[in-house]
Amino acid sequence: MREWRTRTVSPAEWRGAARDLAESGARLAALWASGGERGMPTVHAAFFTGTGALLLSLPLEDPATPYPGLEELFPCAARMQRAAADLSGVRASDPDTRPWLRHNAWPAAYRPLLDPPLPAAADPPGIEAYEFVRVEGEGVHEIPVGPVHAGIIEPGHFRFSVVGEKVLRLEERLGYVHKGIERRFTELPILEAHRLAARVSGDSAVAFAWAYCQALENLTDVAPPARAAWLRALCLELERVANHLGDLGALGNDAGFAFGLAQFSRLKEWLLRACAEALGERYLMNAIVPGGVRLDLTNAGAQRLHACVTSIAGEVARLRVVYDEHAGVRDRFTGAGTVTPRLAARLGLTGLAGRASGQAFDLRVDWPCAPYTELPVTKIGSRAGDVAARVAVRFDELAESARLIERIIAGIPSGSRLEAVGLPPPGSLGMGAIEGWRGPVLVALEAGPAGTIRRCHPHDPSWQNWPVLEHAIIDNIVPDFPLINKSFNLSYSGHDL
Repeated sequence: MREWRTRTVSPAEWRGAARDLAESGARLAALWASGGERGMPTVHAAFFTGTGALLLSLPLEDPATPYPGLEELFPCAARMQRAAADLSGVRASDPDTRPWLRHNAWPAAYRPLLDPPLPAAADPPGIEAYEFVRVEGEGVHEIPVGPVHAGIIEPGHFRFSVVGEKVLRLEERLGYVHKGIERRFTELPILEAHRLAARVSGDSAVAFAWAYCQALENLTDVAPPARAAWLRALCLELERVANHLGDLGALGNDAGFAFGLAQFSRLKEWLLRACAEALGERYLMNAIVPGGVRLDLTNAGAQRLHACVTSIAGEVARLRVVYDEHAGVRDRFTGAGTVTPRLAARLGLTGLAGRASGQAFDLRVDWPCAPYTELPVTKIGSRAGDVAARVAVRFDELAESARLIERIIAGIPSGSRLEAVGLPPPGSLGMGAIEGWRGPVLVALEAGPAGTIRRCHPHDPSWQNWPVLEHAIIDNIVPDFPLINKSFNLSYSGHDL
């Protein structure tokens, strides 16, 4: 069982500890706030280091006094700090104090995660102006896109500053739905909230459910049976393959190559049907439960799943040749939306997109949990950093996941698939981290009395990567934005808690 090192610091020590971590090459995994002991708010920051993971906690004796901000050391912290201010009322000393999730949907002084629920009849204060950063100069104009989009996707606003069609700056604004997921966790029994975790971001259901259950199992000192761990890995790799298939088709379509969309959509549907036949669910939202897994794999189901994945891998290899040799597709992919390794490291780009820009980090390799400790994963990467690199990483990771699925099916151990999980001690804090298809998914879980949840923070890697998309589009043309955006394919839902 992986262990998180923990350290409680004072406001004077907080920034110094973060600076030491930044200088050592650590990655900021998440930043959030909780109620803390005796109602005292506490700011937490989780880091992946060269030797594992570290959790810094900063209790705030005076919540009205801003705590030292980390944006200068870890630029991706900016929006996390703004979200913590909206939800818990704790503010960082960094200069950007604009609301991020609130959208004026509740009074500025109200703290949704700490204060009693507002009366149902309470009217929101109304529309509030949001100060986008303006770009001025001859010929500069703005193009607002969203928050309502033409496709069936969640809302997000993109404000382009352009000269002609060349993009000078992009600024995003997200959080329009604000589903109240973090508050909803505190209303559920701790042994049942894995179902909500699996629905934080539907394309990462397995990763979030596993991270939640891992956090709970760490709290209760429970190790899932070996068979359950291998079945969890099987589900995770199937989720990875399904998402890569969908994205590769959509990327072809955004490059004007509808043939790619048709073929990869067919393959994804084939995989989802095979999952339903072998495991009982297309998207595996209910597969992982505390202590193990709900589903099992029969010999007949294993054979069908193996045959499907092997055939899909073969077809994908042939389709990759088509993509690589198609002049129009190659022209659209190459050089578009480039994020250099240096910029990626500075901004904290992570996951698949990070590996395409020289950030060779994958929890399955760098900090593995069972069964990846005995299931070697080949780390995929590139340094080109453009759409073509992110497409190539998807092709390579899909092939690697197909290999892993074959290995899992062949080597899955027999035995129990579920271990009993009791109630954790009130006030205890557990952490879970899983390498989802998009990147590291993290869940921080604080236990309340009698099996309740005091606080649960699920963190999607899109928090780190959305700001990088703003840089990736600079000096590209506006019509290339859908393609560049899809090459990242970040989560609105996982960002809009």
